[in-house]
Formats: sequence, C-alpha cells, structure tokens
Amino acid sequence: MDDLIEFERYMAHLGEGLGHADRHAGLLGYCTGLMSPLARKSVEPMAAHVDPLKARSRHQSLHHFVADAHWSDEQMLLRVCQWVVPLMDFSDDGWWIIDDTGFPKQGRHSVGVARQYCGMLGKQDNCQVAVSVSLACQAASLPVAWQLYLPREWADDPARRAKADVPEQLQFATKPAIALQQIEHLLDQGAPKHCVLADAGYGVDTAFRDRLSALGLRYVVGVTGAVTVWPPGRKPRPPRTSVPRGHVGTRLRRGGSESPLHNPQSVKELALSLGPEQWHSVTWREGTNADLQSRFARVRVRAAHRDNLRDELRPPEWLLVEWPGADTEPLKYWLSTLPEEVTLQRMVFEAKMRWRIERDYQDLKQDLGLGDYEGRGWRGFHHHASLSIAAYGFLLAQRLQHPDEIGAKKNSPQRQELALPTHYRPRGSPPGAAPRPILNHELANAYRRTSGSTAAPMPVLLPPVRR
Repeated sequence: MDDLIEFERYMAHLGEGLGHADRHAGLLGYCTGLMSPLARKSVEPMAAHVDPLKARSRHQSLHHFVADAHWSDEQMLLRVCQWVVPLMDFSDDGWWIIDDTGFPKQGRHSVGVARQYCGMLGKQDNCQVAVSVSLACQAASLPVAWQLYLPREWADDPARRAKADVPEQLQFATKPAIALQQIEHLLDQGAPKHCVLADAGYGVDTAFRDRLSALGLRYVVGVTGAVTVWPPGRKPRPPRTSVPRGHVGTRLRRGGSESPLHNPQSVKELALSLGPEQWHSVTWREGTNADLQSRFARVRVRAAHRDNLRDELRPPEWLLVEWPGADTEPLKYWLSTLPEEVTLQRMVFEAKMRWRIERDYQDLKQDLGLGDYEGRGWRGFHHHASLSIAAYGFLLAQRLQHPDEIGAKKNSPQRQELALPTHYRPRGSPPGAAPRPILNHELANAYRRTSGSTAAPMPVLLPPVRR
C-alpha cells in the first residue's frame, strides 16, 4: 500500500526531531490513534484501539510520550512544515492567518483554564484558548505556530504555574502580543512576508497593526464598527504654535464639538454615510450551491486611535465594508494596507481567505482529536496539539499530491463553501453549514494491522523532502 509506505516515511521524518529513538513508537502509536475512527481521541481510547491486547501498557507509554517526554513541539511543527509546505502552490500569493480557538474545560487545574470567550460556544465560558498562525495558499492551509494563552490569573499564580509545569520565563501576554511573537519568530527563521489576515479580536488593536507594518507585512484585518478613522475631508488640527512657558506644541489636536471636521469618525458612521454609487456587488468564491456574493464598499482612510498623542498622522490605508443588500446595517469591516491600486475584487478575495483557518480548526477538532486531550500540564497540551497538526499535515500532503484520489478537486475552495461545525461561531461570523470529513480511516487501520540525537532547528521553508 503506497499510502502506508508514505506514512512510514513521514513518521521517520518527524521522528528525527524527537531526540531519542525510543520515542518513535510513541509517535507512531499516537498519530495512528489520532487518525483512527474513534469518538474521542484521548490517550486511553487510543491505546485500546492501537494495541487492544496490551491496552494498559500502551496507555502508560503513550501518556508518558505526550505528557512527560522532553521533545520539542516547535520542532515537530517545523518538521511538518518541511514536509507539507513544498507541496503548496504560492504562485497566486500566500497568507499568514492568525486566530485563536477555545476548548471548553471545567475545573481550575488544567493549564490556562479560565472564564473567557470560547469560539466553540460563541460566548464567555470556562475554557482553554490557544493562539495560532496558519500558512495558507489558495488550495490549502497548515497551522505552523501554536501557543496556549495564559490568562493573567494564571500568569500571576506561582503555585498553579508550578503544578502545570508552565515555563518559568513565560510572562503574561495578550493574544495579539502572542500572535506577533509567533510572526516575528517565523520571520526570523526566514519565512516569507505574506499578507496577514486576522479577525476583529486582533484587528482592533492599533499596536498590533502598527507592528505588522513595522515588520514590512501587509494586512487585511477585521475591526469593529466603533473603530475611529480619518475619512477623506477630515483631519486633525495641527499642533499649537505656542503653549505656556514658551514650549512649541508637537501633538495633533482634535476639534471638539465646535469643529466636527477635525474629529475622527467611527467606521460604522462612515459606512452609513456612503452613497449608493460606492457600493458594488462582488463574488469572491463558488459555494456548494451558489456563488458567494455580497455588497462591498471601500474608502481610503487613516487610523485615528490615540493620534492626539502623535505628531503626525498614520499612513493612509483601505477601509473595506461589507453590507449585504438584505441587512439593515453593515455586517463587517476591515482595515487593509494592500496597495492603493489593488482591485476591489482582489481585496474582497483576500479578506475572505481567512475562512481557511476555520477549516483547519474544523478538521483538527472533529477528525483529529485536537480538543480531546485530558491532561493538565503545559507540555502535554502543546505536545498533543502538535501531534494533531502532524496527523493533519500528512493528510493534507496526500490531498495535495493526489487531488483526484483524495477528493480535493471536489472540495477545493472554488467548489466548496466554508463548512463549519454547527457549534462553532467565529467572532463576527454567521454559523456555517454541516461539517465534512477529511479522514480516510483505512490508512490508520492498515498501519494498526501491520504494527504488532536532537535535530538542529530549521526554517519553516526548506527544500522539498525527497520522496
């Protein structure tokens, strides 16, 4: 079976980064369990499925491998990238897609658990949240960075940190700050400067957008209607020419109630003021039953947040607004530093490309057990996630290499509307359709039937692995 041979070669490639040869059995068993047809993919049911005659001893070995063994989850993700990324087609550009995903969790002892927004539930609840960056092209996407968000109540609790084995050097960081650290680390490794996509949870953070620009990265990020901008025809007052004690003013000034043209405007107010001639119907992708289409308008603006503490305006950028014809008010807003000459069609296409990370989460959670880890520690949480992504990476590589056999042609973005789990509600997005499977469980079953020194760091993008 060619797929089985390829799977063994893939496992051998990943195993080179584990540090010790005796960890290879754990890698093989764990990934086989993740790709098996189990309702829940925690350690115990996977051990019973992979080795039913020695379920107890296999459970102990798999638990040690994922929860206690000292191997690098970052190295695992890099090796997955080395295998998959050369198969991805970036001829029509690529994207870095930032998002976070939640895992409902009760109690208070599992690392990072707190009452916070959970995308799976669409509301605040007790959960863990992880921040990730995916590398995407038109045909595929792959998570390449993954880190648990540690709420301040955890970051400031030495006892809980020690019990969950949280790294000592890790300090509290907001989700946008974690995402920036991930992006900067990828760039330091030689990753390309693709456009960054993110939802409003990140886009409303002015420091986040400013840092992306400072790194030389274009972006298309969601914002809320309350974000303020300087639209055409509005600008702040210049600095004062004289101030008390003879100092020369340097800060921009707003006009106050007596001078509205020197005050910024919320993006919602600006969208509501646009004339009918500025709205255009745009189709960005073919869906399952019909073209995905809506009304959009765009305006050149300058971000206004805290610019009264600045001595010059921020550079101009695009405000993109979506307002479906049947809705009573605009639906979504984006700020973008795509070039001024970019077409509206292309801008909408890039803004909507963020759906791919939701597809990643759908497959990883529904088919590859991403949310099924039952341990409480930092190491196990990240090990389990990297192994779920490793299993996903192999299936993605197979789909890219054999699209007719795997069915990717039918499920390509040109033919398949975004399908989300019925319980998954991304911020600012309507619920999706019924989920669709990625897995062919026969591969895991075939491997199950046949089974009776630390590598140096490497960049995300490497020459293709010889197959």
